[in-house]
Amino acid sequence: MFGLSDETLMQNADSIVPAGSVVLLGGGPGDPELITLAGLKALAVADVVLIDHLAPQELHREFGPHVEIIDVAKHPRGKAVAQSHINDLMVDRAKRGKRVVRFKGGEGFVFGRGYEEVVALQESGISVRVIPGLTSPVAVPVLAGIPITARGLLHDFTVVSGHVPPSDPSTLVNWEALAKMTGTLIFLMAVHNMSAISATLIDLGKPAETPLAIVVEGSLPSERTIRTTLGEVATVIERESVSAPAIFVIGAVAALGAA
Repeated sequence: MFGLSDETLMQNADSIVPAGSVVLLGGGPGDPELITLAGLKALAVADVVLIDHLAPQELHREFGPHVEIIDVAKHPRGKAVAQSHINDLMVDRAKRGKRVVRFKGGEGFVFGRGYEEVVALQESGISVRVIPGLTSPVAVPVLAGIPITARGLLHDFTVVSGHVPPSDPSTLVNWEALAKMTGTLIFLMAVHNMSAISATLIDLGKPAETPLAIVVEGSLPSERTIRTTLGEVATVIERESVSAPAIFVIGAVAALGAA
């Protein structure tokens, strides 16, 4: 399984995922080969895996027949399993003495609910270990040939959740400050709101000609990269039928690496 020695892994199972405990595992941007070795070991000894839709789906086909696989996906603007129910499932299976892995895409502590799950497990007396994953706002652009920073060009980058539009009173983003930044801006979960986001950034002073790249289904065989500008992105999203998962890279680096 996973190219590792099953016998050796099971002999060391208690040091990987102790019975009655939970591992919170980040699966990386989607390509199953980009998961960490520590993550593979945890999956190999798991009794229960709670899996999100963005976690590398190919890996669950390698599980043995004894493994309970629970789909706890949260689809954008679609079916979503309540976080309280996910917490209850992890606590229940751990209290039954199972080796539990909570398997997410990307890194669960970047726009995920990893910390909420740690707190819920600790409050229930469950031992929890975190195995980080490659975070998609960095890994996906790099895989597409777009550097996040470039020496002599810029020294900073900012990662922003785009699931709430700028006009929403619940937004926690300082849009005025964001528009004035000269570094790379990276937006996740922003397909639905990018038209409003781009308009707001331009209204607040970001040049409309600022380079912008969209990486759709990054790290997967279906990956595609679309180059445009901040002022044209809304038109491009519609013309190219851009859908999630997609990452938006805004700034000078978005023009680098283009053919």
